[in-house]
This record gives sequence, structure tokens and C-alpha cells, in this order.
Amino acid sequence: MKRLRISQKADALENVDLRVEPFDVARRDPEEVLISLSAAGVNRSDVAAALGRMPQAAWPRTPGRDWAGVVIEGPRELLGQEVFGAGGDLGISRDGTHASHLVVHRDAVVTKPATLTLSEAGALGVPFVTALEGFHRAGMPKPGDVVLVTAANGMVGQAAVQIAVMLGARVFGVTRRAEAFAHHDVPVRMIDASSIDLAEILRDETDGHGADIVYNTVGSPYFAAANQAMAHGGRQILISTIERPVAFDIFAFYRGQHSFVGIDSLALDAGASAARLRELLGGFASGALRPFPVVATACYPLERAMDAFRAVQAITRDRVVLLP
Repeated sequence: MKRLRISQKADALENVDLRVEPFDVARRDPEEVLISLSAAGVNRSDVAAALGRMPQAAWPRTPGRDWAGVVIEGPRELLGQEVFGAGGDLGISRDGTHASHLVVHRDAVVTKPATLTLSEAGALGVPFVTALEGFHRAGMPKPGDVVLVTAANGMVGQAAVQIAVMLGARVFGVTRRAEAFAHHDVPVRMIDASSIDLAEILRDETDGHGADIVYNTVGSPYFAAANQAMAHGGRQILISTIERPVAFDIFAFYRGQHSFVGIDSLALDAGASAARLRELLGGFASGALRPFPVVATACYPLERAMDAFRAVQAITRDRVVLLP
């Protein structure tokens, strides 16, 4: 067995002591499962945690929040099953998934549908859990609702768009420049924020109604425009930001009866994350939800984990995956 190990935080990625080491792991509870890992996505939060930006992070530890693999020890009915999962505790407050093996409670295990490869399943957890948790907290989209998703081609953005479309919403996606949605057959109206006023175009195309839900995946760059685009009684979901202080019109907020919902996926442990993923299984099984494409050039062995971390820090469009 082998795993990545980070001994202490660093001020820059090139100074992170990220190494591969041998280890032994065993189940301590009959309800736990031992998984031989096949794939583990690399998220921006994995890089941030390596840089010491998570105050709850344990040191030393193995990073990694997403995973997929095969059960090799545990309850009899799970043996040999291809499974996947994610967790806000994994790779942060406890050892994570950037390793050859992982022990988790059976409640953290989700049976992989046949429509997903192990590599795809190991790369979708955190983005789809975050997207779905945001909708749960803000109110799930209903048929006919108008949903606006900023940075629609980001990982969480792609997940949020697909979930909203699957639930019957009319979806608008925002990008910094003109581009198609990553999944070309998904019906989403893309808006180029560099050339047009997104709030104006949204109201023009919804007869003045605006967005019932704004899923703002990047925070401050779209905060003002998102507020202007919100319908009366609209909700804005926030999961990240670049600038912390933003201008805020209190009058427009209460007159519009708006709501802001903050989502921190780190608060969802492996069991809670698995529960959210189970809600999406039908969508993946039917093809209504698509995983992120996993291309060979974005897959790395554990020994090249630093290259994978650098790719994520550089905001590659590809889903970066470790193949233990």
C-alpha cells in the first residue's frame, strides 16, 4: 500500500513537501470497508489545504476528497462492488483518498452505476455534492424556474447547470468570454459576460422576471450583476469568492425579498456527501447527468502528484485525476 503524505503547510505550492510513502491500513470496525482505490480527483480545495488554508486541517495527512474503487474487505454484500464517494473530512481533518487504499464507514460508500467508469466516478464527487447541497439549502429548482449559473463551465457550474436542467428549470449560464457549454446537448442559454450586461439580457429574455435562483460559483466578480438579475423572492447561492468585501445594497435586498445562501462543502463529511450522491444516481444512470470527461493527459500516478496539483492550481479545464 502507498499514499501521498504532506507533513506541514507551505507558503507556495513549490515548497510543499508532497511525497509518496508506504503504509498499512486496516478496518477497525465491522461496519467499515477497505477499498482498493482506482481513481481520485484532485480539487482546488486539495491544493488549498496543502497550502494551509484550512484551519481544521490535520498535519501530517494524506490529501484527497474524491474517490472510486473496489471493496476488498467489509460486509459480505459489498465485497467486490465498484463504489465511489467524497467527503469534506477526507484529506482535511483525516487521511484522504490520494492513496492506493482507503478505509471508510459503509455509509460513505455509494454503488457505482454502470454508466460511469471508475475514473469518471472518482472525479465527480465534490463538484456534484456542492452543487446539489446549494440547491437543497436554497430550495430545489422547479419546472419553469429560471436558474442563472455563473462560471457555468467550471466544475461546480457544470454540475449545477445539469441538475437544474434535469429538474425542469430554464437555465442561463455565464462565462467570461463567448463559449459553448461543456456538454453541448444540454439546453442552456450561454451568456458572454465580457460583451453584454448579463442582468439586462436575463430580464429581457424572461419578460422582466429575472432569476429565481442564482448559483454564483465565483462570488465577487459576479456579485453585483447577480443581485441585479435576481427575481423578486430570488435566492443566490455562494460557494467561493475572490474579493471578500463587496458592495451591498440593503434596500434592494429587502425590497426584493432576496435570500443569500452560503455553502461550505467541507462541512459535509463522507457519510453526508454519500447521501447527496445517492440522490443523483438516477440522473447518472439515465444519462440526464453527465460526468466530467477524464482525458489521459490529465491523469497522473501518485508519483506525479505535484504535477497534478500544479495543473489544478493553474485552473486547467480538464478534470485532474490521480490513478493509484
